[in-house]
Amino acid sequence: MRFAALLCTLTFTLTLSAEDGYRLWLRYDPIPDENLRRAYAAAITEIAVPEPPPPAFGPVREQLAAARDELVAGLRGLLGTEIPVVATPDRDGALIVGTARSDAIAALVSERDWRGAGEEGYVLRHVTTAGGRHGLLLGANRAVGLVYGAFALLRQLQLQRPPDQLDAVSAPKIQRRMLDHWDNLDRTIERGYAGFSLWEWFVLPDYLNPRYRDYARACASIGINGAVLNNVNADPLILTEPWLRKVAALAGAFRTYGIRVYLSVRFSAPIEIGGLKTADPLDPAVAAWWRARADEIYRLIPDFGGFLVKANSEGQPGPWDYGRTHAQGANVLAAAVAPYGGIVLWRAFVYSAENKEDRVKQAYDEFQPLDGQFRDNVVLQIKNGPLDFMPREPFHPLFGAMPRTPLAAELQLTQEYLGQGVQLAYLAPMWKEFLESDTLANGPGSTVARVVDGSLDLHGLSAIAGVANTGDDRDWTGHPLAAANWYAFGRLAWDHGLSSATIAEEWTRLTFGHDPRVVQPVTAMLLASREAVVDYSMPLGLAHLMATGHHYGPGPWVNDLSRADWNPVYYHRADAQGLGFDRTATGSNAVAQYAPPVAARWSDPATCPENLLLWFHHVPWDHPMKSGRTLWDELCLHYQRGVDEVRGWHTTWASLKGLIDDERWSHVAALLRIQERDAVNWRDACLLYFQTFSKRPLPAGVEAPAHPLDYYEHIQLKRMPGHPND
Repeated sequence: MRFAALLCTLTFTLTLSAEDGYRLWLRYDPIPDENLRRAYAAAITEIAVPEPPPPAFGPVREQLAAARDELVAGLRGLLGTEIPVVATPDRDGALIVGTARSDAIAALVSERDWRGAGEEGYVLRHVTTAGGRHGLLLGANRAVGLVYGAFALLRQLQLQRPPDQLDAVSAPKIQRRMLDHWDNLDRTIERGYAGFSLWEWFVLPDYLNPRYRDYARACASIGINGAVLNNVNADPLILTEPWLRKVAALAGAFRTYGIRVYLSVRFSAPIEIGGLKTADPLDPAVAAWWRARADEIYRLIPDFGGFLVKANSEGQPGPWDYGRTHAQGANVLAAAVAPYGGIVLWRAFVYSAENKEDRVKQAYDEFQPLDGQFRDNVVLQIKNGPLDFMPREPFHPLFGAMPRTPLAAELQLTQEYLGQGVQLAYLAPMWKEFLESDTLANGPGSTVARVVDGSLDLHGLSAIAGVANTGDDRDWTGHPLAAANWYAFGRLAWDHGLSSATIAEEWTRLTFGHDPRVVQPVTAMLLASREAVVDYSMPLGLAHLMATGHHYGPGPWVNDLSRADWNPVYYHRADAQGLGFDRTATGSNAVAQYAPPVAARWSDPATCPENLLLWFHHVPWDHPMKSGRTLWDELCLHYQRGVDEVRGWHTTWASLKGLIDDERWSHVAALLRIQERDAVNWRDACLLYFQTFSKRPLPAGVEAPAHPLDYYEHIQLKRMPGHPND
């Protein structure tokens, strides 16, 4: 009866019959290979969970129980049989689960392996117990590592790894692996395309939706250990006592799975909810207010992670309002949370209308001179590129330029500029491109990944954040294939050495099964998708060509917004001579913000990568490309190639009918039809517009647009999801 009751609580895995995407990658369906299933059953005959040594209270015991329960439910589903739970192993084939605090367990693993597991990692080893029993050990230095290890072991079974290949020692390369939810307190989501917020603020803290636990399980299964609950454009109300109690309820729901909660805070909160007349970070009363607020938070949430701050950006208040620096602003908040082990993530996404410099230079100009002035519990959170989550950008120049300051990467899972919740765009290739970029700050091998994980500059604090693509849609992410980005972010945050292809194949097999007729084509679609979106929207280094406000669809002609740097024409600079933004010494010289070897390569059109050519150079229309074609012809063919790629997916996806459940197959098929229409609109609108400057015909192989330019210019999209001003 106890076992049956336990399984009834695991709603994520056992109460859903429809393939609606709710289970994500945690589908513990029976392993189809009967021989392999029997081999696993012989290798894992029981789950031995010794009583943990004292003290074993709070999350330690809860996390040990979570690991045990996950293994019980997962093995039952995968093997089709109930695996008994015992206190001590009494036969061969026991899966022994416990921490190194137990002497009996510690003795089964080498000191080297325990060190390799670190604070959050795990050890999987075939072992022989003191009693001579042969089995498999799942061990960790802390209970949370057992949670991660349980999911990792089950993932290996789901992926049908042979039982004799389960040994592993794994630890995360980055400490703080976080999802940033741009969720508002009214449950709308800025740049959210999968329904309303998961957090039901109105009924919290009294009612906890069971979905919170499912969210926490999904995050823990891929190693995510933090969640910023609210929008970076923060409402100060979140820091008031009634709302903090709501936050505390969510923290309680997530704690079992090792997830800390964080809050975005508004810099002017001391004025707006604190009754002060100033938010000047050097005012003692302001510092005291933040200390008191931190004290209250930690009384309610002892493991609270810290604050995320957007300041002096897009109209948000900040320290510049008082003539103070970003470091002075960050440090007053950092001092408030430091006694509790909290951190401050200070966003470096800043730009000012008063600053007439190239917008992509502004963050570097503001922050690089402050290197070394931040407290040691402050992390600068920097977008992957210097503009704003474009389909392709060079890596942000601050990476590699601030060796005395921990730098966190901010990535965007929600596809604000890559088709939102409608278009297929698997983003792991984008993130790998970014993480593997060599800043050359300390010579070759000074990759962005090594900056972020702290190994380049020997920082003890490291973080990576992903702007979440979740909502209350049944399948969590709106598009049935968009969950691949959630999965990929977690896997790369844990181990940025994994390849995009490895992650794509994993996700496909976990989500759709192991039939090679499905795995191979779906994996190929995923891997091609981001480049396809680049091709049909902003190829060759073009950026910010999207329509106003909602950022969905083309608008390269837009030039009537109040700020120059909100207008696409500011970025592409098309004229009769050519196309692109000159960021070399003859233009804005933004390239000089990079290390000299990088700047030298990118400053020369002959050595600049063609996929960034128009980012750094204003290039004549007849400029010869590596293909032998002119820039104009190459541009046109990129747009056509993107459309052709999407069209090819129709044939691919049609071949999967009957191999994938009808519900998900039909949903994706419909979205691919929309994506093809959108790709054609992007191609036709952009080429017609740029043709007014190039005065050149479309080359052979590029389809003629179906409508004149003014047709596309007059398209008006209203009430778009995720657009806060509609």
